[in-house]
Amino acid sequence: GHTDILVGVKAEMGTPKLEKPDEGYLEFFVDCSANATPEFEGRGGEELGTEIANTLYRVFSSESSVDLKSLCINPREHCWVLYVDVLLLECGGNLFDAISIAVKAALFNTRIPKVRVLEDEEGSKEIELTDDPYDCIRLNVDDVPCIVTLSKIGYRHVVDATLQEEACSLASLLISVTSKGALTSMKKVGKGSLDPESIFEMMETGKRVGKSLHIALQKILDEEESLGTSRQKVGFLG
Repeated sequence: GHTDILVGVKAEMGTPKLEKPDEGYLEFFVDCSANATPEFEGRGGEELGTEIANTLYRVFSSESSVDLKSLCINPREHCWVLYVDVLLLECGGNLFDAISIAVKAALFNTRIPKVRVLEDEEGSKEIELTDDPYDCIRLNVDDVPCIVTLSKIGYRHVVDATLQEEACSLASLLISVTSKGALTSMKKVGKGSLDPESIFEMMETGKRVGKSLHIALQKILDEEESLGTSRQKVGFLG
């Protein structure tokens, strides 16, 4: 379908959470533009935006998805907070899958400047930012899952559903799958029911599709990175 998504990642210095004093953390915000569909006018897109953000929090709640310890600068005092902003520009079906792919790609491209913690004789600490703009750390996104949505239509299920196919489906299964094919979370959406046999079949399909999706995505990301500064700039307004 014609689903257009823009994802930006902003790194800011913050204070680690009390329960995880030696880790940084991610914050998700999803904005559903009124241009995407007339249903999002006014406050129409807020509910969907909150649902997508909550799903992303759930997907990234697994400790293995992102090494949050690498975002810690000084335990209990300073850490990097990554604000992941998702803007939904056009809605053409299969939103959750497309957004999860865009988020993984954005995190892959994220560069975080290196900092040093300096302590003076009195014990007060100061943070020094490197002068070299290319002296950065990068997140390892190998274990970041992608979402695969399987929509049940009749006795069958489909992946990458269009808006028309989604309208025919009474129940869908959202599963997050790593590049190794491991299933990290699962969520059922829709008013219809799913029998256990269907769920098992959908999970197996989702794992298979998820692994292929990761391979294709990583190939594109590696190709783009190899181009360096000669990479073609792509915009939504051109």
